Amino acid sequence: MSRSYPNSVTIPVGVVVRRTPGVTRWAKYAWAVTDVLPGAAAADWKVLRTEGDVTEYHAATLPLTLYVSDAEAYAHELQARVPSIYTVLRPNEQSGGLPWSVALVTASPYEAQDYCDSAEELVEKLPLPHGLLAWVVEFVEKHYEEEAFVKRRRKNARVDQTDDGVGDARIRQATDVYRAPRRREVIN
Repeated sequence: MSRSYPNSVTIPVGVVVRRTPGVTRWAKYAWAVTDVLPGAAAADWKVLRTEGDVTEYHAATLPLTLYVSDAEAYAHELQARVPSIYTVLRPNEQSGGLPWSVALVTASPYEAQDYCDSAEELVEKLPLPHGLLAWVVEFVEKHYEEEAFVKRRRKNARVDQTDDGVGDARIRQATDVYRAPRRREVIN
């Protein structure tokens, strides 16, 4: 079911995309990711269900890989009110009637945020299914160690000295050197 690479584990996850009629004259259809299928077999826009004008597709099956280096991101996501998984749809450059291709499935909110910075990809957030949630929790418990916060202290700081703000003591000045320059008046 899951494969392991050095410092990571992977499981295939199917992505379900729903096509509904568009609400404006400029968009014939609206597309949204509605579900994920842990452990799904390979698929290429297989029709799952059609009811009237609404069609659901098993669009693709992609690997969901958890990396030890990203364990902090997964732990952060597990602390959310509803732990989620993220999918990224990218505009399809090929002709064939389908405007999107599934580019990524991730459990890292940080990686998903990187894709949100571009206005071209469609990033969808879905609740983690219970089985997938247990898998991510097990991975985080095994690999994540929270670092203790250590407040830095300044070394060799002389706090007993005072700064009077007049600049170099060798140069005689009547006032503060950090004052704003005065405006000169031009006489004609």
